[in-house]
Amino acid sequence: MFESLSQQLTQLVKKIKGEARFTEKNISETTEEIKRILLNADVNLHVVNKFIEQVKNKIIGEQVLINVTPGAQFVKILNDELISIMGNSKSDLKFSNQTTTKILVVGLQGSGKTTFSAKLANYLKQKGKNPQLIAADIYRPAAIDQLEMLGKIINVPVFTNRKQNVVNIVKEGLEFSINNNSDTIIIDTAGRLHVDNEMMTEVLNIKNAINPDEILFVVDSMTGQDAVNSAKAFNDKLNLTGIVLTKLDGDTKGGAALSICSIVQKPIKFVGVGEKIDALEIFYPERMASRILGMGDVVSLVEKAQSVIDQKEAEKLEKKLRKSEFTFEDFYSQLQQLKKMGPLQQLAGMIPGAQMPSNAQVNDNDLKKIEAIILSMTLGERNNPNILNGSRRKRIANGSGRSIQDVNKLINQFTQMQKMMKNVSNFSSMFGNKGSFKGFRN
Repeated sequence: MFESLSQQLTQLVKKIKGEARFTEKNISETTEEIKRILLNADVNLHVVNKFIEQVKNKIIGEQVLINVTPGAQFVKILNDELISIMGNSKSDLKFSNQTTTKILVVGLQGSGKTTFSAKLANYLKQKGKNPQLIAADIYRPAAIDQLEMLGKIINVPVFTNRKQNVVNIVKEGLEFSINNNSDTIIIDTAGRLHVDNEMMTEVLNIKNAINPDEILFVVDSMTGQDAVNSAKAFNDKLNLTGIVLTKLDGDTKGGAALSICSIVQKPIKFVGVGEKIDALEIFYPERMASRILGMGDVVSLVEKAQSVIDQKEAEKLEKKLRKSEFTFEDFYSQLQQLKKMGPLQQLAGMIPGAQMPSNAQVNDNDLKKIEAIILSMTLGERNNPNILNGSRRKRIANGSGRSIQDVNKLINQFTQMQKMMKNVSNFSSMFGNKGSFKGFRN
């Protein structure tokens, strides 16, 4: 995400770090370059001007710290201001202490409201809640069908009534949820291709009828300035409690994410980062700023690992690594865990310094090729790679549809990895307490 913006700012950061001192000339040149980069990223002009003014004011008023270069201080200021315009800190959902929590999901047609509603239900279910979905888009039967299908996938009830008006549907759905002990209802409302009075009146009537705890505006992040304008229109009418940015994994610019908080003055609460039902993340301004500046997001990477790696399996693997007994069977098992963490391109963006060139791709198909080779091995060969002679390698190549060179390359790389691991006497200490295998949670 934000590849274009990140690459340009990362290059600028490298240049800034080389500056020996602040001067009027290099401050002016750098801030003008930042302005150009942000405008090219489709960031709102008002937001850009305010951002540049804040950066300049901080630089001029900044005292050079001992043992810290002016360039490094500039980067710190840039990072702090990026965090500021994206909301400063994460914003949690508000849950009712006395009654069923009601979450109203609004937005334009095609923004991803229905999919987000299901993703949110799945997210809350994983957190121990007992959610229910209400299909309140009566104008698009396909939207109701889609929500019912997604509800079955995540095993969450979906209330529908295709004959009532939307306010009555929501009231009936709320009553149904109380009778079924649901503690959270998520209402998927209708959208339009553009903001109009009919749509606004309808969602306002729903709001007045149920007094929701949250009103979340869902917007396609790739629509840039249009996203900001529609968010402002909805907020003026409904007083939103939060923003949801969908399709963030495909957004190379970042204009919406960097503009919407400042203009609407409401926090971004969630971001959609893929099509899968679990591709939903809490929005952390400080982590996003770090990724934009090419400094990675190790905390999110560790959290992803903690969510997919089985603790007992990790402890068994640690013992094998200590004894240099790591096999292709273990390697294959780890590949399956890695796939659960998300697309490789997305994971690479979380690693400090792992910025990809604009034309480069971290291809998930490479994992499939490796898997095909490993699965073409017998169990005995996976557990004892030393027996992989020429004839066995030829059979594996034929079975996997790869060349002998591909098979040899994988085996050689695996052998090198084994040697490297043999030299690590205390593998888990490399990760620290939080990131160690023993710290992983299922």
